[in-house]
Amino acid sequence: MKKRALVTGGAGFLGSHLCDRLLLEGYSVVAMDNLLTGSTDNIAHLAGHPDFRFVFHDVTDYIFLDGPVDAVLHFASPASPRDYHEMPIQTLKVGSLGTHKALGLAKAKGARFLLASTSEVYGDPLIHPQPESYWGNVNPVGPRGVYDEAKRFAEAMTMAYHRFHGVDTKIVRIFNTFGPRMRLKDGRAIPNFLLQALNGEPLTIYGDGSQTRSFCYVDDLVDGILRLLHSSLHDPVNIGNPEEWTVLRMAETIRDLIGSTASIVHETLPVDDPKVRQPDITIAREKLLWEPRTGIDQGLKNTLEDFRRRVVS
Repeated sequence: MKKRALVTGGAGFLGSHLCDRLLLEGYSVVAMDNLLTGSTDNIAHLAGHPDFRFVFHDVTDYIFLDGPVDAVLHFASPASPRDYHEMPIQTLKVGSLGTHKALGLAKAKGARFLLASTSEVYGDPLIHPQPESYWGNVNPVGPRGVYDEAKRFAEAMTMAYHRFHGVDTKIVRIFNTFGPRMRLKDGRAIPNFLLQALNGEPLTIYGDGSQTRSFCYVDDLVDGILRLLHSSLHDPVNIGNPEEWTVLRMAETIRDLIGSTASIVHETLPVDDPKVRQPDITIAREKLLWEPRTGIDQGLKNTLEDFRRRVVS
């Protein structure tokens, strides 16, 4: 029999790419999503696939799935600063209640469990780059705290299920990722700049643009995630591109790629916005034999092609 995987948040940006890859690896895949931030457009190409099934469900409620399950990949969550402001309660609930329900299913089915955590657990870091051993610098009551603390709680819950119940768990700390199927109005840097440049609007930068991010192309991220899923590791692992970019450089690169002459405007830096972000991927390199392979320029071209198609349509 084929191995069977459940992907919560399966109609989202990352979840839908995971579904594609799992199907290519021979899994039968169930995508579960309440479409709060996901879209069936992301999985429309899988309609009618004999090994794919979509289930509309809110994972903060009890999860029932008939038959065997070999892997549960918990990717359900709002995941952009705009989402944290607009959906703070839902963000907290899916990180806490949703993680609990997904872990409960994994325990009941004897399935391997993988949690999509985030570099946001490091907060506004005082150590650079960020290794997995760093405990973070997080403001629990700030506007970003609903996401940061939800993911930190999710990690603690996951390790508790591993230690107390013996569930085979994995935790991936995902750094900034981009690629086709990102929401046009996601609110993060690359989709913002692409949409603004394509519409001939000024590109908006918060602060002076000197803050840094590390951008990983989605195909590379998914490859790292599945290597982790199939590994014997249980502690958190950073997956991301260690190449550090300033936000200003990214805005200028996207503007040049599109051939736009739009200006760049500056607005006030949001509260608790991280000044730096760069993963230490030593563990991924040594234990998973993984590192990103797609150059930023090629990744941006692929993403631009997808955005241009959707903006025009």
